[in-house]
Amino acid sequence: MKMNMYEWLESIRNSPRKKAMPLLYFPAIQMMGVNVRDLVADSNLQAQAMKIIADRTDAPAAVGMMDLSVEAECFGAQIRFSDHEVPTVTGGIISTLEQAKELAVPQVGAGRTGLYIEAIKKATNLIQDRPVFACVIGSFSLAGRLMDVSQAMIYCYEEPEMVHLVLEKVTKFIIEYCQAYKAAGANGIVLAEPLAGLLSPALAAEFTADYIKQIVAAVQDENFIIIYHNCGGSTIKTIDTILANGAPAYHFGNAIKMSEMLPKIPADRIVMGNIDPSSQFLNGSPESIREATLSLLNECGKYPNFLISSGCDIPPLSKWENIEAFFAAVEEYYNESHQ
Repeated sequence: MKMNMYEWLESIRNSPRKKAMPLLYFPAIQMMGVNVRDLVADSNLQAQAMKIIADRTDAPAAVGMMDLSVEAECFGAQIRFSDHEVPTVTGGIISTLEQAKELAVPQVGAGRTGLYIEAIKKATNLIQDRPVFACVIGSFSLAGRLMDVSQAMIYCYEEPEMVHLVLEKVTKFIIEYCQAYKAAGANGIVLAEPLAGLLSPALAAEFTADYIKQIVAAVQDENFIIIYHNCGGSTIKTIDTILANGAPAYHFGNAIKMSEMLPKIPADRIVMGNIDPSSQFLNGSPESIREATLSLLNECGKYPNFLISSGCDIPPLSKWENIEAFFAAVEEYYNESHQ
């Protein structure tokens, strides 16, 4: 469903009653009788999962799966699959400048990317009452997976030429991947750059800022927007660099205090976050998640550009009673604040 996404963001800012928009996808498996391994291999199941979530919640948009292994797999990385956890990259494939030079940029559609694009296309046919977002990894987070996450920071200091060469290649692929989602009918992308959340301001300026800016400039328009996601702990320190990327909406994780972040964000940018996915959605109780949700809203609900969300993607086995308690607490807050 094509729509003006800048107007959609404006309607969120102007609404006195905000709807929660968690990164909620994988827990749909519990209602489908399938596991994660099944889900990541079947575009019909993926689209059905998005439809189930859309029907069960009043979130203002439908968000696809945050699988940060799919792009790395296209470049040749080995992936670990399991029944109950999101796929993960098992190790790097680049450790020398020569390997970086030899790295081929794959065609969009390689590996599971074609499957995921098809799933979003199917989801846009099933979901007609709200925007549909796909999820794509950011440049530094993808480069880090190809170089081995544990070594990526070291390479920034010791092998900067290698890092920039990998970043140039992965950014080219990410732009083409986003454009394919755009052609498939998506209304935007949640661009996940969590590894950049470990960088110092100087390193963030050098190794992530310009590459994310290139992606935003290449694919964003009034019908297709970027929501920038970074759940790392350094985001407050690097916020000037982050804001310069041109995205109109930002999603931050629970490694920071949202009440400290919001004053740093221009009022015309939407800010989302940041209830802890692990301690609350997965391991909490309806009572604890209600308390956490109301506490965050009491701190941050006064900001018109704040939209409450999870701090990151909600784990597959998170309890639905906790998810429902989260949505109920949001409704409770706005009911009481508008009496």
